Amino acid sequence: MSFYLDGAAPPQSDVVIEGTDQGFMTDVIEVSRTTPVIVDFWAPWCGPCKQLGPPLEKAVRDAGGKVRLVKINIDENPAIAGQLGVRSIPAVYAFSDGQPVDGFMGAVPESQLKLFVDRLVGAGAAEDIEELLKQAQESLALGDSGGAAQAFAAALQIDPANTKAIAGMARLYLSAGDADQARAVLDMAPEDKKNDADIAGVRAALELADSAGDAGDAGELAQKVAANPDDLQARFDLAESLSARGDLEGASEQLLAIISKQRDWNEDAARLQLLKIFEAAGLASELAKQGRRKLSAILFS
Repeated sequence: MSFYLDGAAPPQSDVVIEGTDQGFMTDVIEVSRTTPVIVDFWAPWCGPCKQLGPPLEKAVRDAGGKVRLVKINIDENPAIAGQLGVRSIPAVYAFSDGQPVDGFMGAVPESQLKLFVDRLVGAGAAEDIEELLKQAQESLALGDSGGAAQAFAAALQIDPANTKAIAGMARLYLSAGDADQARAVLDMAPEDKKNDADIAGVRAALELADSAGDAGDAGELAQKVAANPDDLQARFDLAESLSARGDLEGASEQLLAIISKQRDWNEDAARLQLLKIFEAAGLASELAKQGRRKLSAILFS
């Protein structure tokens, strides 16, 4: 039994080694058949390589032996880098079962390195996805659609079948007016998950967008409603226009305003459309819960 002074952990230098072209088959290909191996192609003159090296080594060591890192100086060992088509450095490749399975070029943030390693060893994936989905929702709340898209995309890199991330990305395309791309994203869902609540909700939202037809420009309709709040047809058209671009909350508010002014307007059209909005948002969503409360308050007042 070995002991280490001051409670220090045993050295893990064996999980990070300097590699060579001659040792690539042994150090990378053969080892990767039992343990994933990350290969970092670098050079002493490369500034980004020096920036990437320490956090990459830390991420590997933090994995506790579940992954190994082989650092290859391409100035001294250019052959393998050439075979892999490395044109700029740092270039990082992940190998599993003797094959390259993932990689990236350039220096990346430490958080992305952790995700890269976790994805490779299958550790912490569920927690990472939950954190990314949370980040996406926070970005949406701040009106940062770009940040939300990045978070959803990162979640899909870890789990391409995650229905919440698929639905979230599809809703972003729908809100940007790109229904075709939204449908393409929904097609990413596995066959056995195509009826999941999140996917079904976006599909319902797409159906709303299709049914909106020539509802008109939301900005012009909003001005029309502002000029004449009792123009219920303009409100209904505005609700359709808003739902067509994914603004289900705005559409819901317009429909509730119609019902508040005239409950059975146009043969109950506003209430029936509102129920479709709830389905598109997800029956368990906050929008649907709050909307049902408001609807009940109007109907039973």
